[in-house]
Amino acid sequence: MRLSDCRLPAVVFLALAVVGCGKQGIKPPSGPLEVAPTYEARDNPEIRKRVNYQDQMVLAGESLRAGAPDAAEKRVRAAMKIDARRPEAYMLLAAIAAQRGNEAEAGQLYAKAAELGPERGDVLNNYGAWLCAHGRPAESLVWFDRALQAPGYTTPASALANAGGCALDAGQPERAVPDLRRALEIDPVNAYALESMARNEYAQGRYFEARAFSQRRLTAAPATRSVLQLASQIEARLGDSVASGRYLQRIHDEFPQDAAPNPRG
Repeated sequence: MRLSDCRLPAVVFLALAVVGCGKQGIKPPSGPLEVAPTYEARDNPEIRKRVNYQDQMVLAGESLRAGAPDAAEKRVRAAMKIDARRPEAYMLLAAIAAQRGNEAEAGQLYAKAAELGPERGDVLNNYGAWLCAHGRPAESLVWFDRALQAPGYTTPASALANAGGCALDAGQPERAVPDLRRALEIDPVNAYALESMARNEYAQGRYFEARAFSQRRLTAAPATRSVLQLASQIEARLGDSVASGRYLQRIHDEFPQDAAPNPRG
């Protein structure tokens, strides 16, 4: 998939950042320390449950990243026995299902996460990303809008980039371009926004502008086959067959498992 925040690959790991509560914002005391009563957190059942839940989810994420979906699912199920109403558990199950190739099940799990987290921007963005990546781009735009309206959503560039790219897929360039430009104002190296702008400029016949966005995209993140293919097509339209051929050679060298690239311009 190609959406940011996930598009999807890293979708669920943003949720894990929410699960693991660090100590951000806690400042060390500036004055003399006073001796306070000692409290044992392990004697508080609620704290113990919360810590156990977090531990299971972190271990599940590590297992999934290591390519062990069965172990990851076991950990998520253990976490859900502690608290079955947390949307990040369903997002992680969705990622596990996707890794196994069960995309329909993944979609149902992302939808469940969105139901449980109606004010979680990351959750709503991830569901929108899944919809767009599975042939429902127009429907996905509603979820990106909801993500952007969610209180405390800290990565709006991700939802804006996803909204812009999916609006292009839905045949709505008038919606796409403002969202993509806003995404790049916030995050000038957002790879998906740059790729989408290059796609749009190419489709509009503005090949020099498309080249500029394509080059920025190739600088921002590792190349993908689709990005190299687009770069080759742009150079062909600009009449630079040598540059176009270099991109085709990169496809051959970097993605040998794929079919022979299509040199259409």
